[in-house]
Amino acid sequence: MRYNGKEIKKGIKLHEIETDKFKTNLIAIFLSMPISKETVTKNALISAVLRRGSKNMPTQEKISQELEEMYGASFDCGLDKMGDNHILKFYLESINDNFIPQKSENILKSGIEKILEIVFNPLVENDAFKKEYVEQEKENIKRIIEGKSDNKAGYALERCIEEMYKDKPYGLYKYGYIEDLKAITPKELYDYYKLMISQCKIDIFISGNVKNLKEILEKNENIKKLQERDAKYKINKLEEKEDIEEQEIIEEMDVVQGKITIGLDVHLKNEEQKYHVMLYNAILGGTANSKMFQEVREKASLAYTASSSYVKYKSNIFIKCGIEIKNYKKTMEIIRKQLEDMKNGIFTDEDIINAKNGIISGIKGIADEQDTEITYFFGQELTDSKTSLDEYIKKIQKVTKEEIIEIAKAVTINTIYFLKDNKTSKEDK
Repeated sequence: MRYNGKEIKKGIKLHEIETDKFKTNLIAIFLSMPISKETVTKNALISAVLRRGSKNMPTQEKISQELEEMYGASFDCGLDKMGDNHILKFYLESINDNFIPQKSENILKSGIEKILEIVFNPLVENDAFKKEYVEQEKENIKRIIEGKSDNKAGYALERCIEEMYKDKPYGLYKYGYIEDLKAITPKELYDYYKLMISQCKIDIFISGNVKNLKEILEKNENIKKLQERDAKYKINKLEEKEDIEEQEIIEEMDVVQGKITIGLDVHLKNEEQKYHVMLYNAILGGTANSKMFQEVREKASLAYTASSSYVKYKSNIFIKCGIEIKNYKKTMEIIRKQLEDMKNGIFTDEDIINAKNGIISGIKGIADEQDTEITYFFGQELTDSKTSLDEYIKKIQKVTKEEIIEIAKAVTINTIYFLKDNKTSKEDK
């Protein structure tokens, strides 16, 4: 695998990942901008509307037909929140040209042209997005927003983040808000799209049997019309944490199983400590051998699920448990003990070895999936850092027990969020 990043225009970058490991080529376009209350709902709607049709492929049926003629290529899109950035993501996967019968065809070039057409040459009627598409996608987004409580574990995590980052960008829901959705008109949405596309950071990733694609992109009419820009996005550097008082939020809903989400702040001194946090999190709750899983779920039998995850862009760890509602206090006592045990170094060398092996296995697996590999390099782009997979492994291997304990002492509880039913007595809370 060989990675090469080069600027096409200021603020617009091509990333080539040359590999012969796959029978497919994967093209991804990421549009990045700071997430804000004013734009988050519009961004979600734009992502949905663009996939409905472009100027030269005005319907989803036409897009599907064109892709089918490319030996069954596929297109997908989505949204992400990475640090304080909102990311619109578009993917097109097609067969590698080495595996097609007609060698005169250039499927990769066709794929590049198709995805650029969808993202940068949208269907417009009377200087506005097509009204029918906008109204239909507004309903779809509305259903997504209304249905976010259907997945109780996901909802509890979203609510914990919302409380931790109240009135801050990271606290926003990536699909936006119904009250903002209602007022968006096709004209207003298109005007915003033109502004956004002229200011956002644009990253074009192409993975597969690729090389020297810069010329193809530079000659593309949709790229030609894009202007250079001082791209508006947030570089995800070290997140400094304030010392704040721990808060507990208890909410009621018609649920069978209680959901605990605990948001931890990690007070880091330097970027290198992010690797130490990965080991800390793996031992705390990142694997089936972790303290959370073993102590809360297996030994105490207090939880159906018990784990933790590390959000490096925001220097947060989130502990998540699904429990019987009556076990809330007992579960919290054991969780607090695990946090204290980590501070006191009550974990073994075997715990460290198992954690390192698990993380390194995950790093090695990055190159086994094209979308995972693209996500890895995009994460580096947003942090303005360059670390090869080999360097990544070496940094994990050299983390010491003392460094993990130092992280444990730098962890504080920010928010405890508990989702319970509305029938439990106060004594059980």
